[in-house]
Amino acid sequence: CPPLGLETLKITDFQLHASTAKRYGLGAHRGRLNIQAGVNENDFYDGAWCAGRNDPYQWIEVDARRLTKFTGVITQGRNSLWSSNWVTSYRVLVSNDSHAWTAVRNESGDVIFEGNSEKEIPVLNKLPVPLVARYIRINPRSWFEEGSICMRLEILGCPLPDPNNYYHRRNEMTTTDNLDFKHHNYKEMRQLMKTVNKMCPNITRIYNIGKSNQGLKLYAVEISDNPGEHEVGEPEFRYIAGAHGNEVLGRELILLLMQFMCQEYLAGNPRIVHLIEDTRIHLLPSVNPDGYDKAYKAGSELGGWSLGRWTQDGIDINNNFPDLNSLLWESEDQQKSKRKVPNHHIPIPDWYLSENATVAVETRAIIAWMEKIPFVLGGNLQGGELVVAYPYDMVRSMWKTQDYTPTPDDHVFRWLAYSYASTHRLMTDARRRACHTEDFQKEDGTVNGASWHTVAGSINDFSYLHTNCFELSIYVGCDKYPHESELPEEWENNRESLIVFMEQVHRGIKGIVKDVHGKGIPNAVISVEGVNHDIRTGADGDYWRLLNPGEYVVGVKAEGYTTATKTCEVGYDMGATQCDFTISKTNLARIKEIMKKFGKQPISLSIRRLRQRARQWREQ
Repeated sequence: CPPLGLETLKITDFQLHASTAKRYGLGAHRGRLNIQAGVNENDFYDGAWCAGRNDPYQWIEVDARRLTKFTGVITQGRNSLWSSNWVTSYRVLVSNDSHAWTAVRNESGDVIFEGNSEKEIPVLNKLPVPLVARYIRINPRSWFEEGSICMRLEILGCPLPDPNNYYHRRNEMTTTDNLDFKHHNYKEMRQLMKTVNKMCPNITRIYNIGKSNQGLKLYAVEISDNPGEHEVGEPEFRYIAGAHGNEVLGRELILLLMQFMCQEYLAGNPRIVHLIEDTRIHLLPSVNPDGYDKAYKAGSELGGWSLGRWTQDGIDINNNFPDLNSLLWESEDQQKSKRKVPNHHIPIPDWYLSENATVAVETRAIIAWMEKIPFVLGGNLQGGELVVAYPYDMVRSMWKTQDYTPTPDDHVFRWLAYSYASTHRLMTDARRRACHTEDFQKEDGTVNGASWHTVAGSINDFSYLHTNCFELSIYVGCDKYPHESELPEEWENNRESLIVFMEQVHRGIKGIVKDVHGKGIPNAVISVEGVNHDIRTGADGDYWRLLNPGEYVVGVKAEGYTTATKTCEVGYDMGATQCDFTISKTNLARIKEIMKKFGKQPISLSIRRLRQRARQWREQ
């Protein structure tokens, strides 16, 4: 049977009860598998249920609110940086009325189940025979001798059909989409991609961006009406997932999304057809397949909080990128510094490119991919929370660990984050319980990364400072690795958001920068007055600049060309405003071109003057 949903919050706080609690922050509502305490471990958000007394009469119970066939219990100790507490053995009791309890028994009496031997690794105990009841109670019998009674748990059970149960029917979630709702290992993921490609050969292409530490190819699927080529004037979008191998929901959502888009395109859904014809979409479901393999082998409930998070060589891909923030801020703070750093396309430092640098092969593959394709917008799907985080992810002040640190495009990032959160079924729901320790409701399910926790070298900050692409981190669920049975509901929660966020790539201005002969000018700098962050044109001279509705003075400059500015207006309707530029070469560039054509190089004025003076001196 699947989990009842303590970890996914399907089981509400009102369904959890305990004999006693040490304090509110250690109440029954905190006794959920994999719940995190955070650094503070305060009276509101701590890392387990802890009994108020250490004796064999303590218990924690779950009210399933309907008859359920209970089949097993998974337990953990208390999540804490400072203390060690776990239960080493326990009894299980069931009841239909919460007054008369029956213990799980075998021939020799009450079964005493073996609990945990440390605080983080989940331990599963299956019941000798399934038991049908409404309530289930865990009664600790022994605990770590230097600690106290503390536990986190998940209950495995199959709810029995009950058409009269209004509560159950009201909370049922179903989907009408005919998709493959299961967890896919590496081989199955590859096969699913092939199936999608076979169904929609004209709009899909499978390719890989490199290999993992263990040699697994990092496969991506491109969805476009002309797969394999960049179309001038068409923006490029990306979703990636699985940078932390154990955050599996994002991986499955991307696999579901590629199936959905193929099916809807074939069905003629105008919204999806329009999106595919006007956008080049790249879906990379598994950035860290080595880590996923570890988590997959443990299973959805037994991997704990971190098994498979890192790459094979122990690197966290999500913040393994070059720290360009420090280079930019040092340059801004030292105005007289000789080393000026541009406000965009900041080059990667030499030390990072050396072979000895601690950089995962997966990270290097992603960077090469980001540099090769002119992405405009991207989302990296993560797990363990329900929030959209936007850059900067790094705090500017050296003395703070949390501080709102906006980019020059803060208003655009906040809109992008809100576009996903507001269309998600739960992210902006004021009645929703916080996943762990943070309540993001005050910002409508969004958060500035640095105001949450500072991270140097994040993919979001690097993408913004090194490329044209605006990237956000989308945390798609409290449970990093939900049970297979949860996937249809999670798809319904995220489907609309995934599509709406892709559509945002068409917000702002776009255009082509050409010379007087109509040829596109690559690497021209596009600047917006009042926004200290520029972007550059692609190889064909085309560009996209994400902006909120309003009127903007836009400038363009390119080496050897005159500068130009114009006013461009961004409306509220979806669709970027066309804002093209035609610029001519400067006089000096023209002279250089003519001289080069006739085999001569233009002589700079200072050298000419020196030669003239030398001639006059000789004549004298």
